[in-house]
Amino acid sequence: METVMPRLLLLSNSRNYGGGYMEHAEGWIRSFFEGTKRAVFVPYAGVTVTWDAYEANVAERFRSFGIEVVSVHHAKHPVREVAAAEAVLVGGGNTFHLLKHLYDTGLVWAIRERVMGGAPYMGWSAGSNVACPTIKTTNDMPVVEPARFDAMRLVPFQINPHYTDAVIPNHGGETRAQRLAEFTKSNPSIYVVGLREGSAVQVSNGDTTLLGPHSARIFFNDDEPVERTPGASMEFLWSART
Repeated sequence: METVMPRLLLLSNSRNYGGGYMEHAEGWIRSFFEGTKRAVFVPYAGVTVTWDAYEANVAERFRSFGIEVVSVHHAKHPVREVAAAEAVLVGGGNTFHLLKHLYDTGLVWAIRERVMGGAPYMGWSAGSNVACPTIKTTNDMPVVEPARFDAMRLVPFQINPHYTDAVIPNHGGETRAQRLAEFTKSNPSIYVVGLREGSAVQVSNGDTTLLGPHSARIFFNDDEPVERTPGASMEFLWSART
């Protein structure tokens, strides 16, 4: 059976250090959303920022791309809003908070259905997490409890946004790589993409590609992690089994 490939732009982050909002991703966004006039935004990952303020920030930025943005938190029927969406944006913040509200509003499967039906999807940070089979590779604290950890399964692999190899001096805790090794040991048939700041995974026209200036670190089973260079094909990730 042929695999249905959605159109996805999955960013590690929305702002690079010293840069403006979505500045590093501007070219990708313009190309990915070429011809798109209106997008539905999901602000539920916002916790310390109001959803109105979050919407205003995203709307202002996407206006520069010629795209009108409206947030689902205004909709009387969010599922209907998503079902009619030309494109879907899911913002970053706290992944647990995001997934809880996606379940509470019925949007987990509504977004999946719309995106698998052809609408382009862009997520950043937590918004990239929920495109995966689960949110088990998020970096976030579980400030609320979602119905389950299962997410939208738009891709069969996991993403760890904001991936870093940094080791804090004189700190004895586990590194990010050690934490992700715990996941792959417990879930040996699923790839994890350690997505560094300023990077993205794009799925478009049947191709899966690593974007950005940095390599991505790939974790799988008990294998030694490997690096994939920018521009590299990531088609192998679709062989993951959830």
